[in-house]
Amino acid sequence: MTTALITGATAGIGAAFARRLAAQGHNLVLVARDTARLREQATELHDRHGIEAEVLSADLSTDGGIEAVEKRLTDARHPVDLLVNNAGFGNKGRFLEVSMADELTMLKVHCEAVLRLTSAAVTGMEERGRGGVVNVASVAAFVPRGTYGASKSWVVQFTQGAARDLAGSGVRLMVLCPGFVRTEFHERAGMGTDNIPGWMWLDADKLVASALADLARGKTVSIPDPRYKALMGLVKVAPRGLLGGVTSRTGRKYGPR
Repeated sequence: MTTALITGATAGIGAAFARRLAAQGHNLVLVARDTARLREQATELHDRHGIEAEVLSADLSTDGGIEAVEKRLTDARHPVDLLVNNAGFGNKGRFLEVSMADELTMLKVHCEAVLRLTSAAVTGMEERGRGGVVNVASVAAFVPRGTYGASKSWVVQFTQGAARDLAGSGVRLMVLCPGFVRTEFHERAGMGTDNIPGWMWLDADKLVASALADLARGKTVSIPDPRYKALMGLVKVAPRGLLGGVTSRTGRKYGPR
């Protein structure tokens, strides 16, 4: 039986990945900061699907938290076959309204943690000749909007580059770029959602099902909804200045989690 490790596993897209993978018979390593919530989730998934669900409490905004997950990913006795780098957050406010400490924390979680955990996981996967990594970014990666979008753009470029370097190794890397998803993301960041049209909202479980299908097909970039695929097609030909104005009116950033 294969094992998947999911960061940011207790809510939103991460929880949807946990539900889907458990239902498919994968053992899980669930990573988040809230130990009590992790244990409750692990018990529920074990009881419902008969899989083993390991709990790993870690704060990926700290070196100690990242190191704890790196250690688990490099445990050759209990290999991880699929890594889902989903942990992330948003900051409310425009550039210079958000503290530098919060901006740097975002880069730590969205970029440094993704780099280090992907590297830790892929080392063993390459040796075994199989495995997969899903790095969760956002359609915000494709529009000019703040540190959040910039960090997610880095995730897209990093994943695509690493996927090319590992081509033929048996290890699949894919970046997932959702739009607005009904999760706790905006509430946690203190962002209002009243100005977001209803058609732009996605369901986390359907999104994850589509993402895993894209991973199985060997895609490197997954935009798991026809509406957002069409929207991102328009983004490629729209003036950058116009895109900045549109994202200002729809909120500081697209928040997938």
